[in-house]
Amino acid sequence: MGCPMKRSFIREAALFLVLVVLGPWAASSSLLAAPSDPALLKAKAEAEAQGYIFLTSHDEIVAGAKKEGKLRALSLLASHAYKALIDAFKKRYPFISDLSLEEIGATEAPQRLLLELQSGRPTEWDALSVAPDFYPEYAPHVKRFDILGMAQQKVLAIPTAMVDPKNRIAVSIASSAHAIGYNRKLIPEDKLPKSWEDFLKPEFKGKKFLVDIRPIGFAALAAGLGEKWAVDYARKIAAQEPVWVRGQSRYLNTVAAGEHALFHLAFHYSCERAAKRDATGSLGCKVIEPVPARIQNFQVVNNAARHPYSSLLWLEFLASPEGQRIIDEYEPFNTSLYSPDSKLAKLIQGKKLSVNNWNTIHNSARWERMVVEAFGFPKAGK
Repeated sequence: MGCPMKRSFIREAALFLVLVVLGPWAASSSLLAAPSDPALLKAKAEAEAQGYIFLTSHDEIVAGAKKEGKLRALSLLASHAYKALIDAFKKRYPFISDLSLEEIGATEAPQRLLLELQSGRPTEWDALSVAPDFYPEYAPHVKRFDILGMAQQKVLAIPTAMVDPKNRIAVSIASSAHAIGYNRKLIPEDKLPKSWEDFLKPEFKGKKFLVDIRPIGFAALAAGLGEKWAVDYARKIAAQEPVWVRGQSRYLNTVAAGEHALFHLAFHYSCERAAKRDATGSLGCKVIEPVPARIQNFQVVNNAARHPYSSLLWLEFLASPEGQRIIDEYEPFNTSLYSPDSKLAKLIQGKKLSVNNWNTIHNSARWERMVVEAFGFPKAGK
């Protein structure tokens, strides 16, 4: 049978010869590589059959980003968070030394960029931030990375609930919840509405609360309670003769100042931000159930991106616990509700929700039009 030590020596010598003769090629070839994961190969084949790009390892993405060494990204986040985000990303990936992050507005700038993309004009931006309103129009200009498939196979460390399950190409890194903004000196907490229907009580009729005529919160309620319920509720709210306004921050400040007592369906993060600035401590923010919320701030890779691998790492970073923590630090409660350690996720934990999510977000514009019609086309007032 032969000596075991002799057999071991022969095997090691043979392996040495293979490495010397074949060189680096042998180390990366199938002769020495570990067997591939069948599930990973199946996911890749299925993705490519549908026209998607599927990368089978995080190392492959990192290797591609090392060759690029550069990233140009647009963001819907507030600019005061950029330095912290850039510093943390560069610490994780120091080879991406050239990183430019620029704020893009929520209305005019996205429309201009969309026209550029539609015209085929070259753009320097690799990673884009897209508001839900523009996402359907941007989708044809997004690189078809199968982000969902790569997240499911752990190639990308992104919670799958953050990824568009239909188009598979976008990551939602932020969410907004709606709440009640109120003046503590004008109305004690025990007198506040405890449900959305409580706003329909007689004591809240006649200029007793503010309503934003852009009904994003109503669309979130429609997602969970149905459009018929939301439209009927909108009619009843209009019958309460509220104070119609347009916008949030300015009017939350009027609540803090005591000019108004209540703000119906205020953005919770806007309310918290205004309350933090309120030196009198008068402004309170309260969530009631079902908590209306919607996903937003969709991150995608430009189809014409010059640095697509770096873009993928950027999307993954923004969705990571570290990225979400930084966003939470600079924009509290404006993180993803699917990020388990975020302030928003902790706020709504255990509560009944009504979420305008990936499955319903495409209905938003229609629902908002229906609600505005139910309002009777109010005009912004004081």
